[in-house]
Amino acid sequence: MKIGIMIEGQEGLTWDRWRRICHAADTLGFATLRRSEHFFSVMGVVDRDCIECWASLALAAEWTKNVEIGPQVSPMTFRPPSLLARQAAAVDVLSGGRLLLGVGAGWYEREHTEFGIPMPSEKQRFDNLEQGIKVLRETWNKSNPKPARNPIPLLLGGKGMKRTLPLVAREATEWNYSTWGDTDAYKQRIEALERSCDAIGRDPASIRHSVMTGFIIGRDRKELRERALKVAEIVTPPRIRNSDADAILEQQRGKWFVGTPGEIVEQMKSHEGLGIDLFTLQHFLLDDRDALELLASEVIPAVA
Repeated sequence: MKIGIMIEGQEGLTWDRWRRICHAADTLGFATLRRSEHFFSVMGVVDRDCIECWASLALAAEWTKNVEIGPQVSPMTFRPPSLLARQAAAVDVLSGGRLLLGVGAGWYEREHTEFGIPMPSEKQRFDNLEQGIKVLRETWNKSNPKPARNPIPLLLGGKGMKRTLPLVAREATEWNYSTWGDTDAYKQRIEALERSCDAIGRDPASIRHSVMTGFIIGRDRKELRERALKVAEIVTPPRIRNSDADAILEQQRGKWFVGTPGEIVEQMKSHEGLGIDLFTLQHFLLDDRDALELLASEVIPAVA
């Protein structure tokens, strides 16, 4: 299993922070560096900094040398797919072929309303996603310069058995599962994905499986409690925020990876039989390099 970092770019990400995170992810040995694409906080704190996604990925292509980069994910509602294809091709060339393009149908209605972006029905958004993927590939064949990898590999997320998983089987290099904790539900989706692959003659093993989840790491109980309170400030709206660090830790156990490095290794290894190739860990404390160093020095080697 590999470990990557996922940054919620709408929750206080600045250009200086992004530069430091890029350097850390690249030099500490993480497999991937991804960031969300939103226009403002999805936690309800709309005055948090939120730097533009594709400008930040272009910089990441220059600021890193080894780590895979990409959006998780770019909503197809935000721009014409031909424009997204051109932006992705540029970043892929700049990075030397290290872009994994995550695309989605779009879901956060408030940002669409606030920024005047049309948000069709769920069915229409999914139709647009399917058609958009076709346009991406058509545009790459017309583009000059073409992507370093043509077509650029795609990441798709979601759990829907009717449309999402068949689309993953047809189009995705990686499938991301973003709500952890219920392994039975995860197994059901794996079985559904395998059936979809069988129906079109694709080898299910050709699709990388990743899981996105949060983490709280610490060398001891004191560090864990300190980080739990800081994370709660980011992910919990003030009106319902819990100030009991122990309660926060207990609440997140089973949903996130929580504990000392050794405990997190045990938690990850307990899922070895599920065929997970990559854990993308949401790094909410954007200035906390020490947490990344702990993962890199003690968790990455132990689960590799």
